Amino acid sequence: MELLKISKNQSIKPLKMRNIFIVVFGIISFSVLSSACSSKVDLKNVNLENWKNDRDGCIGLRMQELEAFRVVKNDLLGKDNQSIIKTFGRPDKVELTDRSQSFFIYFIDPAPSCPEFDAAAELPMKVMLRMNAYSRVSEVVISRLDP
Repeated sequence: MELLKISKNQSIKPLKMRNIFIVVFGIISFSVLSSACSSKVDLKNVNLENWKNDRDGCIGLRMQELEAFRVVKNDLLGKDNQSIIKTFGRPDKVELTDRSQSFFIYFIDPAPSCPEFDAAAELPMKVMLRMNAYSRVSEVVISRLDP
């Protein structure tokens, strides 16, 4: 068996640097790939097709899903914005706030953009998902008030 002989003039540093590079590259690749793969959130008893087909709450299908949504709303905490979009579709409205936070707003009652909107009535019911600076849901609110 022949042993690896290293003379005094040779250095082990290039081998160590190469191994460190491979490890760091592997960690970065894994974290990028794992964060890029967002999937739908499994919400039991909420008809997501109705939700997606009722843009701005104009048809009234989202109102039918409100009670089922109330039961599972806390399951959304910590989910990333891409998972939310894949689950509910594009938000009806996005509001940016300070500290790199934003709100994804989905109207339950007809929004001001709907022909059935009654300006004399109270503000429309909406689901507001607060997204933190890491684009994760930090709060889920069902309210008539604006964020």
